[in-house]
This record gives sequence, C-alpha cells and structure tokens, in this order.
Amino acid sequence: MVSTGTVPTAPPGVGAKPAARPGAVIALLVVAAFVVILNETIMGVALPELMRELDITAASAQWLTTAFLLTMAVVIPTTGFLIQRFPLRTLFFTAMGLFTLGTVIAAIAPGLGVLLLGRVVQASGTAIMIPLLFTTVLNVVPAHRRGRMMGLISIVISVAPAVGPTVSGLILSVFPWRAMFIVMIPIALVAIALGARWVQNLTDTRRVTLDVLSVVLSALAFGGIIFGLSSIGEAASGHEIVPVWMPLVLGAVALVAFIVRQLRLGATDRVLLNLGVFRHSTFSVAVVLVVVAMTTLFGVLILLPLYLQNVLGLGTLPTGLMLLPGGLLMGLMAPLVGNLFDRFGARPLVLPGAIVASVALWGFATLSTSTPIGFVIAVHCLLSLGLAFMFTPLMTAALGSLPRRLYPHGSAIVSTVQQLAGAAGTAVFVTLMTVGAASAVADRGASAVDATASGIHTAFFVAACLSLAVIVLAAFVRTPAQVDDAEAMPAH
Repeated sequence: MVSTGTVPTAPPGVGAKPAARPGAVIALLVVAAFVVILNETIMGVALPELMRELDITAASAQWLTTAFLLTMAVVIPTTGFLIQRFPLRTLFFTAMGLFTLGTVIAAIAPGLGVLLLGRVVQASGTAIMIPLLFTTVLNVVPAHRRGRMMGLISIVISVAPAVGPTVSGLILSVFPWRAMFIVMIPIALVAIALGARWVQNLTDTRRVTLDVLSVVLSALAFGGIIFGLSSIGEAASGHEIVPVWMPLVLGAVALVAFIVRQLRLGATDRVLLNLGVFRHSTFSVAVVLVVVAMTTLFGVLILLPLYLQNVLGLGTLPTGLMLLPGGLLMGLMAPLVGNLFDRFGARPLVLPGAIVASVALWGFATLSTSTPIGFVIAVHCLLSLGLAFMFTPLMTAALGSLPRRLYPHGSAIVSTVQQLAGAAGTAVFVTLMTVGAASAVADRGASAVDATASGIHTAFFVAACLSLAVIVLAAFVRTPAQVDDAEAMPAH
C-alpha cells in the first residue's frame, strides 16, 4: 500500500493544510476507491444468470453496468465544484455513505427496477471518490513522484474493474447474486470507521457558485448520448423504448449548449468544468487516448463473460478465474509503469502499450466457437499488459500538464470522460455484438451459439480496426513540463 509517512504536504499557501500523515489519507482513499470502483464491472459475469432470473435481454441487462457508469458521468462534472466548496472529510463520508446505501438497496432489491436504483445510488458515491482521490494526490505529491503514485491510482481505475468479473464469479459459484452486494457492506462500513480516524482536510475550501443550468445541461448531454447508444442495442433486438435518434439528438444538442455555457462562464467561479484545460495540448491528446483505452477495457469486460459462458459454455466460476490473470497482471504492472514514467516520460511507454493492445484486439477478433481457452487467457493478458502501459502515463501526463488552480477541473474532466467512455464502450460493444448476431441469423440461419460468436467477432473486429488509429495518436503524447513548480503557488 501507500507509504504512510513519506508523502509531503503541499507548500503553505497553495491550498493544503498541515497534516502529520497525509500518506495515510491517500492510502485510505486508494483502498476505498478500489472497493467502490470494483462495483462498476462486478455485474459482468452475473449478467447471464440475471437474464435468466429476471427474464430480460442482454441489451436490457447491460443497463446494470451502463446505468452505473452513466450516473457517474452525470455526477462527476459537479465534483470540480464540490472539491472546491466542501472539506475532504465531508466529501469522503458523503461518498462512502451513498455507496453503502446503494449497496444495501441492491442487496435487498426484489427486481430489476430496484436493483437499478441501488446501482445508481452506488454510482453517486463512486463518482465523488475518484476525482477526490486525483485532486488530493495532485495537491500533496510533488511532480517528480507522481508517476509512482498515479501507478497506484491506476490499480484503482483500471484493475478494480478488471477483477470485478473474477470477484463476482467466485461469489456466484457459491452464493446467489445478492451476495455480490452483501459482502461489500461490511467492507464499506470498515472504510467509514477508518475514515473517521484517519481522514484529514488536506485542502482549503472557498466559496464558489454552482451553476444549475450547467448541471442540467451536462446531465442531458451525457445521459442522452449514452441512452441513445444503449437504445441501439435494444432496437437491434426488437426492444427499443424510444426511437434511437431522439436521445442521441437531445444529447448532442445539450452537449453543444453545455460547451457554449462553459466557454461563456470562462474562468469565473460559476464555471462547472473549466474547458481551458484543453488549451494544454498534452492534456488534450492524453484525454483522447484515455477515452479509447477505457472504451476498450469496458467493452472487453462486458463481452468476454458473455463469450465464455454463452459460446464456450463455461460457468461463472471458471469465467471469473479466466479473467483473473489479466487483472492481476495489470495490477502488478501499474507501480512499475509509474516508476518508469518518472524516469522516461510518457511516449516511450504509451506507444508500445498501444501497439500491444492493438495486437491483442486483433487476437480477440479471431474468437470462434472452437477457440482454445488458453488462447483467450493469453490474449486477455496481452491486452491487460498493453493497457497497463497506457493508463498511468496518460493520466499522469494529462493532469500533470495543468497548473494547480485547474486541478479540480482537470480531475473532474478526466474522471468524466473515463466513465463516459466506459459507458459508451459497454453500450457500443453490446450493440455491435447484437447487430452482428442478428445479421448471422438473418443471413445464414445461424444457431444461438454461432450467432453470438459471430456478433462478438464483429465487435472485436471494429475495435481492432480503431486501435490502428490509436497507435498513430500515441506517437504525439508528450511528457508534461513540471508546471506545478512554477505555478503551484499562484498569488491569492
């Protein structure tokens, strides 16, 4: 875990309060974030069982993941305001309290509707925790050690979702699906108890105004786009709720209005997300690549359990165990990659990582009804290795390129696009699978198993093609100048 005595506090006058053991605070934030983010993908392996028990389609069941991610994409934009306005202790207990409440609701849910409600409440707490962790680290960790610390955060951001299917597979092999939530409750309560003892207010607060119109526009924008993407999958299976174009158009219009509103508010205290961060080219390029990486990660995490169970006929426990090596590899590599970033910078890590991830996606595009299980595990490990070399450098480069005054906004934007990308990846990959499967049935009368395999092939083939563009973009990633030493102490 994080050292509890070696992380220095920020210089006086730049927003950090004296704290004897800020490393203990970061350690608890990392552990708490790992627990709450684990729930993003814990439903993946459980989807086939839930589809049978609740009598719902794959496109409807994936909303248990999409709704979680969508809620985070809606709530996270407000965290730039929250972090500036409220103390760290207040936000920590709010985040963990919401997560615990949502977990209890999900554990006692009688059906899909209440289960979705529990997931939304869970996500509201998770949405606060991620940017809170980012901003705290940026404020108390000096630039020359950020790679190492962001490596630990990468374990939270990327590994927790990656091992979610394994955790749920182990639980489902013995207990019913409600146990996935029941086991989280005591862990969350312990985190709250430790927080009461350890969490200190490491950052100052200031009075800022929440622009309600910006909040509404962001919710309509991100909500409309993700709902539209998910509706494509439901429409392909004959279960669309509204015409697909309606939420997509609403989301696009709201997004344009949101951007215009933020630009008009500029750098005032009323701006919800200061888009001035995109004037930093390093931030912009890194964020684009983070979006692609997260889209790929969550798309794979939603498709692989469906492939392993519905095509290869594996149970929940073998499915979870097969996804474990890749998740563990990503976790083991994250600190190493962080140290390498501190020594060599971003591009020497991101570019090879993008190439390895592309090779893995082309490997996934070859999956069929007779693919050896060993091949699936090997390719998943290869993808995890490639993504491990991308996540830490990209997040460190993006946030490290910003001046201190933009940390809350940069953290909120990076966290927003991560979750939006995750939701989009889930929706788009399931949509491509559904469309590909329907096409296989219509064209050649394929069986259910063959149709599913064909749909999964279609989704991975599209992802593999897009990965070639990612390799090109990765060549433009730069290591940020250490602006915080020059701009960390602006005059107040």
